[in-house]
Amino acid sequence: MNLQEIDFTKTLTDEQVYESIMSNYSDLSKEWIFHQWNWMNNVYASFKDHYKYMIIISLVEKTLQFYDQMQIQYSYDEYYSKSYQQIERFSITELCEKLDLPKETVRRKVLELEKEGVISRSKKKIIIDRKAFPFVKPENQIKFSSKYIYLVSQALNKDKIYSKKLDPKIVENIIRKRFTLCWRWFYRMQIPLIIGYHKFMEDLTCFHIWGTVAMNQVLNVQKHLDTSDDEPPLDHFTTSDILLKNLGSNTGISAMSISDMTQIPRATIIRKCKYLLKNDLLKMNEKKQYVLSTMNFKKILPYQVEAFKYKAKFIRKVLNLLVIS
Repeated sequence: MNLQEIDFTKTLTDEQVYESIMSNYSDLSKEWIFHQWNWMNNVYASFKDHYKYMIIISLVEKTLQFYDQMQIQYSYDEYYSKSYQQIERFSITELCEKLDLPKETVRRKVLELEKEGVISRSKKKIIIDRKAFPFVKPENQIKFSSKYIYLVSQALNKDKIYSKKLDPKIVENIIRKRFTLCWRWFYRMQIPLIIGYHKFMEDLTCFHIWGTVAMNQVLNVQKHLDTSDDEPPLDHFTTSDILLKNLGSNTGISAMSISDMTQIPRATIIRKCKYLLKNDLLKMNEKKQYVLSTMNFKKILPYQVEAFKYKAKFIRKVLNLLVIS
């Protein structure tokens, strides 16, 4: 497509997408929390270690960046036609800076990945063996992401900011067709977003547990968040306020249930929840179940705002790609 054929009046800005997400939060929150929770489950399930997976996708993202710079694009099927992927050379220091982890931690986990056969070196080549760990193909994640992008597009349609009418399948098809480009954008959203919560909670397992409690609570109070067709949706602040006002016995979740949902061992759940309780990120209701804390919203707001900006950037790029495709 020639540059002059693009109608720039139909493209979006990050700010427009961000404002739409914030103002339509009650309509979008459940899908987004489930989107992130499902992704975190796959992150953990691959190695029973969140950080090993973050190392792998950081290396993949770097390679996808090289593809983008060289104007090389692969579809989903093309990209996964081989069981391995050669990646760019990397340094431990580079990974430490990207993931905000100590050098000794990154070095140890890279060595473990090599022992497990996930990363291998052949002369000057560095290979990621996709057969060595499950949940490689983001088959379900593409569907979850496509559905959420579609819901945001609907909100933008309603506000007359975005004119293109979509459905989840249209979004999914463009992601599959331009996979290496779109999934680089996806990783550029997820890596700093997840690492931001790592910095705040000092541990990704804590974030995974906290997110499970948050999802459970959203599902339990959904009736308070639903609005009729002639009512505007609730914004981020109002939605969060409703969540925090409904901390009763019907909205909690036990350590055993969290373990069943995430496959994180129950003993680990209990140990990590002690940290979350101590730092007022969770509290216990009268049934000794975990719920969000009333102080939670104030503490985590700056991180959520930053996360939503990463999210808005990713969605803006995909929606604009649909405009010009």
